[in-house]
Amino acid sequence: MPKINLFTKIVALIIIMLVPIMLLYFYSNKTSTDILGEELNKSNTNQLLFFQNQVNTSIDSMALWPDLLIQDPDISSLRDIFTEMPELSLSMITLIKRIQTKLAIQQNSSKWRSSLHIYSPILHRDISDNDVVLYDDADLKKRLKPGWQVKAAENNEFVFSRYAVTPYSSYLDPSSSNLVIEVQFDSSNIKDMLDKFKSDGRREPFYYLEGVGVIYNRSADKELTNNVIHLLKQQPLQDLESRTIDLGGEKYLVNIVKSETIGWHLIDYIPISEIIRPIQKTNQLFYVSLAGLLLLCCIAAYLLYAQVQVPIKHLIVGFQKLKNGDYSVRMKPRGRSEFGFLYTRFNLMVAQIQELFETVYLEKIHVREARLKQLQSQINPHFFYNCFSFISSMAKLEKNEAVVAMSHHLSNYYRYTTRQERDLVAMSEEINFVTSYLEIQKMRMPRLEYSISLPADMRHLEIPPLMLQPLVENAVIHGIEAWTDASIIQITGEWHEEGARLVVEDDGKGMSMEDILILQHKMQNQMDEQMGCGLWNVHQRMHLRFRGSAGVSFSSSNLGGLKVTITWSPS
Repeated sequence: MPKINLFTKIVALIIIMLVPIMLLYFYSNKTSTDILGEELNKSNTNQLLFFQNQVNTSIDSMALWPDLLIQDPDISSLRDIFTEMPELSLSMITLIKRIQTKLAIQQNSSKWRSSLHIYSPILHRDISDNDVVLYDDADLKKRLKPGWQVKAAENNEFVFSRYAVTPYSSYLDPSSSNLVIEVQFDSSNIKDMLDKFKSDGRREPFYYLEGVGVIYNRSADKELTNNVIHLLKQQPLQDLESRTIDLGGEKYLVNIVKSETIGWHLIDYIPISEIIRPIQKTNQLFYVSLAGLLLLCCIAAYLLYAQVQVPIKHLIVGFQKLKNGDYSVRMKPRGRSEFGFLYTRFNLMVAQIQELFETVYLEKIHVREARLKQLQSQINPHFFYNCFSFISSMAKLEKNEAVVAMSHHLSNYYRYTTRQERDLVAMSEEINFVTSYLEIQKMRMPRLEYSISLPADMRHLEIPPLMLQPLVENAVIHGIEAWTDASIIQITGEWHEEGARLVVEDDGKGMSMEDILILQHKMQNQMDEQMGCGLWNVHQRMHLRFRGSAGVSFSSSNLGGLKVTITWSPS
């Protein structure tokens, strides 16, 4: 299972902390919205009731006028006329003037625009505040009913009328009436109040009576109002109720109050979006704030991750490499933070450890070299004996040239091996030394054939002494002497992308790929008692001297034997 980094943990913790806050906010927001809806519904209903009461009060006050006027002595005196008057007498004209004055006073007592009419069946006259005219008796009898009556007028207006008769039983038998008083007002008065009620700009109040019509406020959206009425008509309207309707994808809160005076329904509707708009703005602000907070937290978490966990992770990787023996690992300090200080101290520590290990390795190599010299001193007498035995045999056979050649090469060989006080020698000296060694071996084994091919500029390179001879000696002993059909040794120098390369090949038996891999692996580890010290010594000396990928590698040769390669980058 992959490990979860610090950044992921911090972000997850922030989200876990924010989730309860969001849930609590959603619950609180829903509760607030519901309560706001209920309170707004109550408020709208109460305002409609208050407005309806104002309208009813104005209408009820006018409804009392006929009953009050019928008690006036001048008006009541019209009931006492029993003879018809085609032409009004002076006294009657005077009486009518007084009555008109009283009607005007009564009409002016209200802010509503209204008119009062007194109908005298005996005189066949309709008396108003500014005129006296004849009226149609049959038409009056049709209109004579208790309560408020309404009829349509011009310009989408409605006229409301109420009658008072004497005697009261005349409602059932209009022909028996001796006096009729009518009060009238039109719907413009109601429109004035609707306009005032709509002053906040959100409301759309109107009056509606099924089968009669609609009284709109003057700035109403009639098309929208008619659509609202169409939806409301799907269910019977109650005296007092609230509904929520869906119209054109928009939800509306509708409040309904019925007027007990005139029987019309006062209806007001408000888009619910207008109601919850402040809450939506608050929600948007909350969401933006929450997103901003989450973004800031993520940035803070990332900074913490980048400034703390990543440097710690780099330190852990560095210590792991150090644990695995890679003493070349270094940290790159960034800035002057605490981790920059740690990186610097880590680099100093690793450098000291590397220096200490290199010193120990060099001491071990010196010990190995001393041991190698000791072994060589034990082997050299045998090699020396074989060489002098060859000289003796050639002398007996009087082959003076062979004796001279062997003596010359043998002196060169021992001169080079006894002068190892230098740390570096020219490549040409090492080649000459190896050539003397191969010439000595060729005199002993005539089948031995060798070739040395190096670029001219490579002969001037400096390398540690006795680097090439152990590889050539290994090829002679294990490749040529051990395999009677083997006879060829090739020494090649070349340049490549990483630097210089020396290759020693033979046509001996060679090694299997598995044995080659095992041998190569041994070069990277410490030498054990079963491992030959010559090749390991060369590999370690070259690696410590030239760093990087410098050292000895093994592969199969195209000649059929083993191919040993020394690689290094000259400074």
